[in-house]
Amino acid sequence: MREQNYAFKTIEQSSDVELYKDKGSKFYAYAFPIQKETDVKKHIEKLKEKHRSARHFCYAYRLGPSASHNRVSDDGEPNNSAGMPILGQLQAKDLTNTLVVVVRYFGGIKLGVGGLIMAYKTAAKQILETIHIITIYKSDNIKINFTYNELSYVMRIIKKYNLKIIQQHQELACWVKISVKKKDLESILLAFSAHHKIEVEILND
Repeated sequence: MREQNYAFKTIEQSSDVELYKDKGSKFYAYAFPIQKETDVKKHIEKLKEKHRSARHFCYAYRLGPSASHNRVSDDGEPNNSAGMPILGQLQAKDLTNTLVVVVRYFGGIKLGVGGLIMAYKTAAKQILETIHIITIYKSDNIKINFTYNELSYVMRIIKKYNLKIIQQHQELACWVKISVKKKDLESILLAFSAHHKIEVEILND
């Protein structure tokens, strides 16, 4: 599989503001890590409190490990002159779970659609160039069913591959739920299935 099937890129923390100017208009750019759509509203509301006299709060975000959910807002600017250029910069960096907001103060001179596209694109690009990008590895949860006699073997595999235990139950009949990186899943399943008394389930939760 290709790398994007195993991992995705996002930002580690919120950015400091980056300012872009054109013909008197000021464009303040911000970037935020997000986990759900309600995070977007929260960040927009805080920026509106900070920039009370700004005219436009344009944004774009991508959500989900496969960046399957995208949304843009021109917030009163001409259609596709603000949100789409911002989204294009998120796509160029291959980022997801990331929100970029560009706050505009109108300077009295109209920029035209072409000028707006360039301004919002540049502001978004500048903020994303200042930020630390991290790679998050996609994972699956699996459940290992075994008897107490196989406990030491199971724990050796968990330790060898540095697996994260989510939940465990140890009596005569034991089980352990663990998180496994997708890129390692096949080798982990083979390691456990090599012991015929151990059963492995791939969980959907």
